[in-house]
Amino acid sequence: MKLAYFDYHLPEQLIAQKPVYPRDHSRLMVLDKQKKTISHRHFYDLPDYLKKGDVLVLNNTKVFPARLIGKRKDTGGKAEVFLLKKHSTRNNKQKNSKLINPKNKIIQAEVWEVLIDHRRKKLGQTIQFGKGLECQIVKKIDESVWEVKFNKQGKKLEKLINILGQVPIPPYIKLKGKSKNLKNQYQTVFAKEKGSVAAPTAGFHFTKPLLNKLKKKGVQIEYVTLHVGLGTFAPVKVDDIIKHRMHSEWASIDLKTAKRLNKAKQAGRRIIAVGTTTARTLEAFSRNFQKPNTKKQKISKPQISNFKLLSGNKWTDIFIYPGYKFKFVDSMITNFHLPKSTLMMLISALAGRSFIFKAYQLAIKNKYRFYSFGDAMLIE
Repeated sequence: MKLAYFDYHLPEQLIAQKPVYPRDHSRLMVLDKQKKTISHRHFYDLPDYLKKGDVLVLNNTKVFPARLIGKRKDTGGKAEVFLLKKHSTRNNKQKNSKLINPKNKIIQAEVWEVLIDHRRKKLGQTIQFGKGLECQIVKKIDESVWEVKFNKQGKKLEKLINILGQVPIPPYIKLKGKSKNLKNQYQTVFAKEKGSVAAPTAGFHFTKPLLNKLKKKGVQIEYVTLHVGLGTFAPVKVDDIIKHRMHSEWASIDLKTAKRLNKAKQAGRRIIAVGTTTARTLEAFSRNFQKPNTKKQKISKPQISNFKLLSGNKWTDIFIYPGYKFKFVDSMITNFHLPKSTLMMLISALAGRSFIFKAYQLAIKNKYRFYSFGDAMLIE
């Protein structure tokens, strides 16, 4: 399957530069994937499309200020470090390092995978960020990802990251100057579990009053966690998309949540994933529990689903593209995505590529707002 199949032209002026306020006043394009119909509404109209018994699943990950701006200790040149994934806190004895181990003692070091934005990166190099925070480059993982060790750990490091770090907004958002509210704007109202370098943007449209309205209507609301990582920023570089490999991201579904979702699925209730991250989490934790039927017997009542969710924590690199058969997700709320992205491929798998591209051309014609701070789509 060719990457070019998922390309389209978007006028630059349709890239949203700031969120709509209130959040639920963004526009909502409603796609009926069975009837192939398209409607134009607003997000606050969502209760008109959800009924009692529907299950809305959201990703409660929380974005942390993962971009650190510092300088190289050897030259004073600017260096930018983008935090991707924490490995562990462990004892480390550093040789040839006055920063991490000034007295040649065994100390605690917190290890992270990062992106580093400066030209002359090398092992042993130290980057300083202010307030006594430093890191040392200790390993090259691939052409873009490096491993560093910080001279602080645990709560002390977390506090310094929150003070010194910046919210890593996507490069297509050209904000002039620093927005005081950006850390709140680039966060869902239900964010809880800290760990993402980017927000699950489909959740931006929800307000607490809207969530309460849905609950009063009888919509079941559940939360899972997927910490959005490097894969969000990594473009597909292969012409044959089947050869693309996703970066792993940490996901979690607790036991009680899994039991409630399984009960709803077996009852034939609609599972609506809010965002591609939620959809990937649910699909990654789904397993087929159908037992082989060796005896001929009359089935008085058809089985709703053979698939059930597992619970627990794991790293997932699930890649969903056309041809994939969804196991657990029935419907989805999502934003309008970048061309040639894995997100375009996922929603094309759910609703059909030709129907999705028809909807996107209509969205462009009607001047919908695109990408992270843009408008929303409900795929029924």
